[in-house]
Amino acid sequence: MDERQLRILRELGELGSVAAVAEALLVTPSAVSQQLRLLQRSVPVPLTERSGRRLTLTAAGQALADAAIEVEAALARARQVVDEFVAEPGGTVSVAAFHSAALVFFPRLLRALAEPGSPRLALADQDVAQEQFPKLTREYDLVLAHRFDHAPPWPRTVTVTPLLHEPLDIALPVGHRLAAKARLTPSDVAGEPWVSVHDGFPVLPLVEAIGTAAGRRLELVHRVNEFSVVAELVAAGGGVIALLPRWTTREHPGVVLRPLSGVRARRHIDVLQRPEGSVRRAVRMVVGELRRVAGEVGGW
Repeated sequence: MDERQLRILRELGELGSVAAVAEALLVTPSAVSQQLRLLQRSVPVPLTERSGRRLTLTAAGQALADAAIEVEAALARARQVVDEFVAEPGGTVSVAAFHSAALVFFPRLLRALAEPGSPRLALADQDVAQEQFPKLTREYDLVLAHRFDHAPPWPRTVTVTPLLHEPLDIALPVGHRLAAKARLTPSDVAGEPWVSVHDGFPVLPLVEAIGTAAGRRLELVHRVNEFSVVAELVAAGGGVIALLPRWTTREHPGVVLRPLSGVRARRHIDVLQRPEGSVRRAVRMVVGELRRVAGEVGGW
């Protein structure tokens, strides 16, 4: 049985005929009869009986119709609770982000949404491989994820809000001989020792593409996923270089960034969420704030 069938049974008890129920509910009499037949199949005792030319409720039917009133009232209360939850601007919104995005977006979100009545934030860092980001939408309302140009698009199971299309630059120690150049090519950097990421993370194919473009295998001497640590290693000297994001890496006095030619080194930073999540006002407010921050960071 479902809500619509119970409603029809209740109306039949009050109005006394299938035709009157059909007129009240703006449906056809045949549609009313069909729903009554479906309801009867789920109940082991008769719910209606003929009284002359009229269809009336049995004692069991009347008991179920009385219960339907309580069901409708409970459903109305449930809808009201849901409506209030959806419209509530101060509800809690959980946000996950990979490390460099968290560094840029999380502090700005906290400052921007500090006023009373703003959404309450529950923030978490999640550094995972690209294919794992959509799965995080089961645990979090919003997931800040990155996807490189060479990688497959996000699956259709998530709603995607683009934030940034961020270049990755060559990071050099201050004083490095290549720092004097305004722009670098794969041939310029292929002979240097590199800091790269672990296998399975999307920066690695970009580093390998640089070697392919230069026609030689790169020397990967360190494997570090956290960009702030990478910057420290580059600044420490030893000649090592790396790829670092242009906008979401904190400036380091011992590191200079130079654009790379010959290899398309860019990543998409997007907000992922389950489609049903966008109905909540609090979630929409946080997404709007993330877009505003992205505009500041990327210089829109």
